[in-house]
Amino acid sequence: MHLAGFVPDVLVVADKSRPPFVLGVENFPCLTVFYSVDAHIHSWQPYYAQGFDACLVSLRDYTGSFISPCLSAERIFWSPPFARDDDLPDFSVDRIWDCLFVGTVNANTPNRAIFLQELKKKLPGLHVAAGNYRELFPRGRVLLNHCENGDLNFRVFEAMGCGGSLVTPDVGHGLTDLFTDGEHLLTYSPDAVESALSKINFLLQHEDIADNMGKAALDRINTAHRARHRAQAFTEFLRGLSAQDASALIDARLARTEQIRKQYLKLPYLLWAGEMPTPDLGQAYLAAAKGCF
Repeated sequence: MHLAGFVPDVLVVADKSRPPFVLGVENFPCLTVFYSVDAHIHSWQPYYAQGFDACLVSLRDYTGSFISPCLSAERIFWSPPFARDDDLPDFSVDRIWDCLFVGTVNANTPNRAIFLQELKKKLPGLHVAAGNYRELFPRGRVLLNHCENGDLNFRVFEAMGCGGSLVTPDVGHGLTDLFTDGEHLLTYSPDAVESALSKINFLLQHEDIADNMGKAALDRINTAHRARHRAQAFTEFLRGLSAQDASALIDARLARTEQIRKQYLKLPYLLWAGEMPTPDLGQAYLAAAKGCF
């Protein structure tokens, strides 16, 4: 940062669902924030987050795992997924599928593959697709979501942002605090084919209810769950940290960089060093584990 000729007010490192790609953050001279999206599949994230001054966590039920003597509860902020501005309904196209699932189905999603296969046997009108969900969603009478690892995924918000009548698993993470089951969406027991089938059939048999649900979902998304709403909440969170004196947070972190590195960062960095596909990347993690950058 000093080499760049300036120090920013805040640096945010966002989860890309890959190994940590910013090293030495415990030494950074500005306010730092880590944004965790996939804590359910990356057990290293709560350790890595200890090198930051604050943390956003997408999955509410994992927030407790980020709390430590270095990262107190008031500096961990639940920031759920959201719909983007481009997630919009298209009423000009015909609904050609009774039930539509859009997403990845491969060896990395074995539970999903089994679930959809079994559901298809009982629901011939189920269509499974991959591609541009914004183009596909308007063509489904009922939209189906599946969560491979029990996470509250972005697809929930994307589907409702496109005005869809959504059936999604009840995964926790604040889902039914954000939305009302039966008004904005219908939930089913995770991976339970019969539970999902009954909710889908109900909406197919009550088209007026399905249409009203899609409208209510879109209204709820537009009111509170688009990217601009999360940006505003994040801004207010940052202002709250500033009110606590951000410089004091930075100074406290810099005073314990060795403790953070040895207690939280060293082991994950050493593990990643052995997993890297090239020697240079492995050496970078080894250096980071030693505090050499």
